[in-house]
Amino acid sequence: MQRSSTARSNICGQILQSRKQVQTNNNPRPCDVFINHRGIDTKRSVAGLLYNHLRRDLRLRPFLDSKNMKPGDKLFDKIEGAIGQCKIGIAVFSPQYCDSHFCLHELALMMETKKKVIPVFCDVKPSELRVKDYGNCPAKDVDRFQMALEEAKYTVGLAFDTLAGDWSEFLARASDAVIKNLVEVEQERLISRKQKSVPQFHCRTYIKNLNN
Repeated sequence: MQRSSTARSNICGQILQSRKQVQTNNNPRPCDVFINHRGIDTKRSVAGLLYNHLRRDLRLRPFLDSKNMKPGDKLFDKIEGAIGQCKIGIAVFSPQYCDSHFCLHELALMMETKKKVIPVFCDVKPSELRVKDYGNCPAKDVDRFQMALEEAKYTVGLAFDTLAGDWSEFLARASDAVIKNLVEVEQERLISRKQKSVPQFHCRTYIKNLNN
């Protein structure tokens, strides 16, 4: 428990520090967690509570369309920009999730941009999730949706029953999952930065040194 608290404190501190640097440079501020959800099912329950908890209690910067968008925003530009800049994603699957090709488009974008995605199966089992093709969606998009959905279904996630589940326990588990994934992303970023800073070793230089 103490290790989890320490990791949570460290990652939140790093995020807040990077946020200050972004504000100093007057650049758009990226979100930490993109919440992909079906509004009709979960906006006023799981998705909304997750957003408030991550923002208020963990001081992170989550993205939820109804909270982060304002009249006049270009829908696709705003959503796709948030997905491209976010560190991780949460996909809240619900009974009517697959009825929305827009939800599936967001999921596909997260998978295609190699984001870490935490699946939350809310009142639905993974086996019940199927892409529904009503004939009004291009075949290539249907394929994208199916691939993304299959990847999400075989990713370890959280299950929650909104009628019988313990909400406080769910939020605690979701918080731990978010923090652990943010820590992993931050560690991978630091490793990548160190690797890029190491001078590249060229074969010609090696041969030249041998001949001298």
